Amino acid sequence: MATIKRLGVLTTGGDCAGLNAAIRAVTIRAAGTYGLEVLGLIQGTHGLMEDPPRFITLDGSVNDPSLLRQGGTILGSVNRGDPFSFPVPGGGKEDRSPLIFRGVETLGLDAIVGIGGDGSMRIMHRLMQAGRFPFVGIPKTIDNDLAATEYAIGHHTAVEVATEALDRLQPTAASHNRIMVLEVMGRDAGHIALSAGMAGGADVILIPEIPWRVSVVAEAIARLRARGRNFALVVVAEAVPSPEGETVLAGPSAAGAMPRLGGVGARIAATLEKATGAEARVTVLGHVQRGGSPGALDRLVASSMGVHAVDLAVQGKFGRLVVWREGKVADAPVAEAAVAARPVDPQGDLVRAARGLGICFGDQ
Repeated sequence: MATIKRLGVLTTGGDCAGLNAAIRAVTIRAAGTYGLEVLGLIQGTHGLMEDPPRFITLDGSVNDPSLLRQGGTILGSVNRGDPFSFPVPGGGKEDRSPLIFRGVETLGLDAIVGIGGDGSMRIMHRLMQAGRFPFVGIPKTIDNDLAATEYAIGHHTAVEVATEALDRLQPTAASHNRIMVLEVMGRDAGHIALSAGMAGGADVILIPEIPWRVSVVAEAIARLRARGRNFALVVVAEAVPSPEGETVLAGPSAAGAMPRLGGVGARIAATLEKATGAEARVTVLGHVQRGGSPGALDRLVASSMGVHAVDLAVQGKFGRLVVWREGKVADAPVAEAAVAARPVDPQGDLVRAARGLGICFGDQ
């Protein structure tokens, strides 16, 4: 058992539903069970780099059940500014990781629980290798593309939002004889598009893991017409290449931020209009998938992971990532999430089931 008196908790990367449920669970377990002092670090690693570090003290007030229902993160988050290559005025970059170690020492943190995605875990892994950084990770990403875990916080709620969008688009598509294209998030993986597409009765699902052709999709829509259907539902992950094979960007990105994907749905809708002669419309969900109240499963996963993360820290098992495998909480090395992604398996059970339902992926 490690000697821990003060624990820090932070959220980093893009926000999602369920983060506050995880913060709540970490605080209740750490303070209520082990009597630890819990500091909530503001704006992730950026808060640690400030002088003095920015934090709030988390206490029994987080035991309010309303926090389970609250979207976003009460601690704030950042998804830009790698501390090892931090943008500075003038266009240069510098290594500011020593400021994080200074922040940990200033606050007297004996353990840190960090809730983040793949990019965050890569940074945390480097911090652990570079100096004293007693870290335990909790995975969150609506894309669900972390290699070490079957589920990450936020994914299920994002799928529910996309499924509801399809439920709402179907009647209007049928009313106006239209092709409805729904663009969902999915920077490197098509998990949201695949799951929501199956749950929402999509006719076509386009994901970055499976190359697609306009002619194949147009033929699938023609077959629907031949069977008497007057509409089609198409779900597109934002990372899917355009009909011309290009990655479509929503616009220029801020310094230190990843390129902003977005707009491929409109390109595909316009192309399908020409190829099929049917009227097409596009809906882009965007950040609607991140916000709002988390679903029950995300609350369950987040709460379970938060408790397990504190238990690992108290046991001195740093460098571990809490994971969800085979219906239960476990843990794995943070390095597993730092070095590998988890794309959709084109030969996996869900894709096979979708094909069995007659859903077209644009490849055959």
